[in-house]
Amino acid sequence: MGKGPFSLKRSSSSRRRAKKFIGPPPSPFPSPPQPQPMGHATSPPLSPLNNNLAVKAKKKAGGARLWMRFDRCGGSELVECDKNAIIRRAAIPPRDLRILGPVFSHSSSILAREKAMVVNLEFIKAIVTAEEVLLLDPLRQEVLPFADQLRQQLPFKTQSRVDDQDNDLDAPTARQWLPVPEAVEGLQCDLPFEFQVLEIALEVVCTYLDSSVADLEMEAYPILDELARNVSTKNLELVRSLKSNLTRLLARVQKVRDEIEHLLDDNEDMAHLYLTRKWIQNQQSEALLARSGSYSISPAAPNLRRLSSNRSGSLVTSNNMGEDDVEDLEMLLEAYFMQLDGTRNKILSVREYIDDTEDYVNIQLDNQRNELIQLQLTLTIASFAIAVETLISGIFGMNIPCVLYKTYGIFEYFVGGITAFSVLLFFLIFGYARWKKLLGS
Repeated sequence: MGKGPFSLKRSSSSRRRAKKFIGPPPSPFPSPPQPQPMGHATSPPLSPLNNNLAVKAKKKAGGARLWMRFDRCGGSELVECDKNAIIRRAAIPPRDLRILGPVFSHSSSILAREKAMVVNLEFIKAIVTAEEVLLLDPLRQEVLPFADQLRQQLPFKTQSRVDDQDNDLDAPTARQWLPVPEAVEGLQCDLPFEFQVLEIALEVVCTYLDSSVADLEMEAYPILDELARNVSTKNLELVRSLKSNLTRLLARVQKVRDEIEHLLDDNEDMAHLYLTRKWIQNQQSEALLARSGSYSISPAAPNLRRLSSNRSGSLVTSNNMGEDDVEDLEMLLEAYFMQLDGTRNKILSVREYIDDTEDYVNIQLDNQRNELIQLQLTLTIASFAIAVETLISGIFGMNIPCVLYKTYGIFEYFVGGITAFSVLLFFLIFGYARWKKLLGS
């Protein structure tokens, strides 16, 4: 009995199926992700070969970094995103992420983009939009206070604003005939969401810098007082280390201060930081376009179309006027600019105290150096007088015939005479040096 071609195909397909489905069939539902603890890993230890492969796989994956996301209501979650995901989510150029990298760890910059604000203040590296905050490296010891402040302050500050915005945008017919300033009056009673985040960031950074300056002051004054009392190598080394720390801290404060000053000098940059204003304008423009389209479709409402066109014109005028209003942000930045200026003045006062201490130490060393020079000059005068006496004694010590050798008892008188002459010569030269003010009193 031969086999037809159809039976051959069935046998081959059954063979392929047997090779394909080895083991239990996969479940149609995705398995839930297993939580991984932050402290210790639960996976078994890897061999060196597997460990190297894992490291290479991470490098090829692009190096996803840990971020913490905060929404307008204060909710937070830890997410792990790579560079491309952040760029797509926040609509920022790739160079802004390089600014948030480790190369610019102690730089300070506040950049305004179309839909986001890039904040790089000391250890706080965040991307702020009108709806959320993306915080980089949230588990660092310095960043934890900032994350706690966001959790504590955002729910109470922004909930009422979110409700007002939702009512304005979701139910436009309830307030469609109110004037535009009155409709957005509830939105202007408090700082926008992005400025609340910026205020918390500036507060945390200024508090950290103030505490650093206070710790430096507590450390500096005892060391400088000890150096003024005792000039030693150990105290000089402590002052040198203190001065280098002071210089680094002053540079960090100066960077934040200069960035705020740069924003205060440019109203256009401050206007670009109003992300909520841009978001509201876009939402209102879309709502007006949709409303005007519905009005143009209905032929029985000519008065409504005219009123809608008048309302859209007033909205454009009010928006153009509001774009130049940066008073809220200016007052916020001025307050922290003054605080940073006070911190900078504290550092400069410590530096002045260090300079005064160094001048005092230099005066002490100069005084000791002058005393050594005076002692050296006095010993030189005494050596000259003794040398004259030695010269006279050496002359008479030669074997030269002289009448004084035969005189009995003249030795004592002769030695006393040349000694008195040497002492007199010493006082004469010493008095001359005092008269010329070469020696102190």
